[in-house]
Amino acid sequence: MSRLDFTPYRRSTVGFDRLFDMLESQARANSGDNYPPFNISKSGEDNYRIVLAVAGFRPQDIDITAQANLLTVQGKKREDIDDGSELLHVGIANRGFERRFELADYVRVANADLADGLLVVDLVREVPDAMKPKKIAVNAGSAGSATLTAVPDSGAGDEGAASDDPSANAA
Repeated sequence: MSRLDFTPYRRSTVGFDRLFDMLESQARANSGDNYPPFNISKSGEDNYRIVLAVAGFRPQDIDITAQANLLTVQGKKREDIDDGSELLHVGIANRGFERRFELADYVRVANADLADGLLVVDLVREVPDAMKPKKIAVNAGSAGSATLTAVPDSGAGDEGAASDDPSANAA
């Protein structure tokens, strides 16, 4: 078993302990069971989708829990109804499972759907307005001292950006 060693990075970074701990714990946790198989895809800047192959499970057999930065999908083993027949071969997996997905900040579950044996979980990242980047305009006062004022980012280019020419930003 290979072990990830983040010691060189831990020495030269500050505040990334949670990230390194998460990577190390994921490497340990994912070294064993790969059931059920899943895909993760990204469609657009802030939209993600997790698709799990859960053939044989009904919607009432699946429990999805979203906590702070953690998505847990559990499938409960269903007791088969005894119809008097004898099973000669059991090839369809009928076992419970638990899959955990670490989510980034501001990622929430938008929708979950089960169809054709595939559980589709849609995720959306919604960054609060307070956390989005803002343009800062430099305003020159009458005494020549500069004052910084936050202006909303219009997204239409550099219209609110500061210019190298101090007279262009004069009030």
